[in-house]
Amino acid sequence: MPVATTSFLIFAASQVGTPGPANMVLMGTGARYGFRAALPFVAGVVLGKQLIIWPVGFGLMQVADQAPLAFEVLKYASAAYICWLAWKIANLRLSRATADGKAPGFLSGLIVHPLNPKAWAMIIAGFTGFVAAGTSSFEATLTIALCLLFCQIVLHPIWTFAGDRIAHVVEGRPAEKYLMWTLASLTVASVLFVLFGGGTHS
Repeated sequence: MPVATTSFLIFAASQVGTPGPANMVLMGTGARYGFRAALPFVAGVVLGKQLIIWPVGFGLMQVADQAPLAFEVLKYASAAYICWLAWKIANLRLSRATADGKAPGFLSGLIVHPLNPKAWAMIIAGFTGFVAAGTSSFEATLTIALCLLFCQIVLHPIWTFAGDRIAHVVEGRPAEKYLMWTLASLTVASVLFVLFGGGTHS
């Protein structure tokens, strides 16, 4: 087969379903604003990965080979953005009665994966590890895009809903502060792991 679809689908599910910057941000958003209010943000996060998949599939990595410094700067700038999101999560408290402003919307979610170094690592691994030589760019990109889209539609809402449920348990209690700091710490740890350890989780 031009693309090892079954193997890649298993790989994609294992990566999208495990802790990483995007899932920690989704969990924090669900905890703060509730599952329903977070759904536009979730939709943006799901579709945002497509903004990486298609350019990569049609040769963006060739540009990266020609301008490696620019991509190195982008990688660390992206990591800094995710760490900033983690800081915001750490300092949030879960009382929805006093929530300041609305939940982040679709456009806010759309930029999470393009600025998520783990998303880039996962997608590049998909093209380099599961696509046979000679496969057309369109076929390879479409297959990887659909597999990741399916996994995200199923798994990203689960992380958001988990944040919502956990919030109901700890809201207003001493454990609330520790929950938010734990989510933030896991977010930062996941970014550091992909920068220095080669991880690919979502």
